[in-house]
Amino acid sequence: MFLEKQSNGIKLFVRLSPKSKREGIEGIYTDPDGFERLKIAVSAPPVDGKANDALIKWLAKYLHVAKSSITLTAGTTDRTKTLVIQGDPAELIKKLEISK
Repeated sequence: MFLEKQSNGIKLFVRLSPKSKREGIEGIYTDPDGFERLKIAVSAPPVDGKANDALIKWLAKYLHVAKSSITLTAGTTDRTKTLVIQGDPAELIKKLEISK
């Protein structure tokens, strides 16, 4: 599963595609070791954290949460990222279920 429920939100595992023509969810990506990640595309280039910023901005808009409630906890220079999103876990999961 590409997310983990926590007491105060969710932990989201993402495979980022920077420099894409369209921004949005592209489906589920499975790592070679079988770990699932939500594949998200952003138009920003992977330079100086621009793609990370674009990912957080896009997720905040998509999930209707403040950008400050999203924290990138792993993968700042990698395509695979882990984010912690503060909020009602049930609501956040429901919004991401469309992507399954």
